[in-house]
Amino acid sequence: MDDVGRDGVEGRGAASERLARGAQRFLANLGAAAVAEFRLPSGRRLDLMALLPDGTLWGIEVKSGVADLAADRKWPEYLDWVDALYFCVDPAFPLALLPEQAGVMVADSFDAQVMRDAPERRLSAGRRKSMTLRFGLVAGRRLQGRDDPA
Repeated sequence: MDDVGRDGVEGRGAASERLARGAQRFLANLGAAAVAEFRLPSGRRLDLMALLPDGTLWGIEVKSGVADLAADRKWPEYLDWVDALYFCVDPAFPLALLPEQAGVMVADSFDAQVMRDAPERRLSAGRRKSMTLRFGLVAGRRLQGRDDPA
C-alpha cells in the first residue's frame, strides 16, 4: 500500500499509519496494549484505544494535519469513554491549535513523546469495567481472526 503521490507528498493514510505506529511503540514501552480502529459503544471509532498496566484507558486520535483536525467535530464525544484523550500529531504540527481538553503526543514512525498530559478525569467503576471488558473482547477477537480467518 503506497500513499505517496506522484509529487512525493505523503497521503493522509500513510501519515496516519506512521503516527499510529509510533504511538503504539510508545505505548508498548509503557507496558500498555493498544487496539487500532476501536469502536466505542456510541458507535464512534477511536484511532487507538490503549489499556495501561494500571487499568487506565487512553484514547488516541491521530491527526495527519491541520485539515484533518479542522474536519473532526466528533472528538469531544470520546471523552465519556476514556480516562485520558490524546491527539497524536507530527512534530511539525502547530501544537497551539490542539484543544486544551486533550493531551498532546508527538510521534514519528519509531516512537512518540507526550508533550502535554491529558486533563485528569476518571471513568466511573461501571464504565471502566465495561470498557475494559470491551477492550479485551475486541483484542481477543482480532487475534482469533488473524489466527483462524475462517
